[in-house]
Amino acid sequence: MPQSAYPLFCPVAMAAEMIEPRWTMLVLCELWSGSTRFNQIQRGVPGMSPGLLAKRLRDLEARGLVVKTGANGKEHSEYCTTPLADELEPIVRKLGEWAHRNINSEVSLERLDARMLMWNIRRKINRLELPPGQSVIQFTLNDPPNDTVNYWLVFKPGMEPDLCYSDQGFNVDLFIVSPLRNLTSAWMGHTSFDNEIAAGNITLIGHQIMARNLTRWLITSSYAEVCGTARNNRPGLRVAAE
Repeated sequence: MPQSAYPLFCPVAMAAEMIEPRWTMLVLCELWSGSTRFNQIQRGVPGMSPGLLAKRLRDLEARGLVVKTGANGKEHSEYCTTPLADELEPIVRKLGEWAHRNINSEVSLERLDARMLMWNIRRKINRLELPPGQSVIQFTLNDPPNDTVNYWLVFKPGMEPDLCYSDQGFNVDLFIVSPLRNLTSAWMGHTSFDNEIAAGNITLIGHQIMARNLTRWLITSSYAEVCGTARNNRPGLRVAAE
C-alpha cells in the first residue's frame, strides 16, 4: 500500500478518499449553488485552473457524485450532482458552519478573492427590493497592494443577474466603493454593513433609495446567520497558513 493511501475499511477514510482532494468540496458547493456549466463553475472557484477543474469533474463523475449531460454535438455540456452527492450537502454545510463559528475572523479574512466574493454576491440579491426595470451597480474594491478592481452587477427584467468584469457602457445607478476586506467582512457577518458604512469603510454613491435599502436587497452570506457578529467577542481557533 502506498504511504499516502488510507486504510479503506474505515468509513471516515472512505469518505475522505472521495471528497478530500483539493477543491473537490468547493466544486460540489458551486454545483449545489446552481452552477451547471463549466465556465459557471470556474467563475465560482476562480483560483482553480481549467485543467484541474476538468480533472476534478471527471473524478466526481467516476465516483458517482456528478453526472454530465449534453456532451454531444453543439449542445453545451452541463454538470449536476447525483442523489449520492446530495446526501453530502448538509454535512459539508455543517463543516462550513463549524469553521465560521470557530476560526478567528482575522484568519478567514487573510486571503480573499474579489471575483469569488462578487460571484457569490451576485446570487444573493433580492430583486424585489430593487427598482423596477434595469438596474446597474458598480463595485469598486480596493485590495492593497493589488490594483483596485471594478465589477458591475447588471439586472434586467426577466433575466438572471449578470456579473461583468469590464465596463459595458451601462448607466450606473449605484456605486459601492470599499476595501475588499471590509466588504467581505460585512457580507460574511464578521461585522455589519451598517457599522462599515458608519465607519466610512463602505461608501455608497448614487440612487438614494437603493443606497438606503442596501441591507434589504443585498442579502448576506447564509453563514452570516450562524452566530452573527457576536463571534468576534471570543478569540476563535487559529489555523496555520498553508
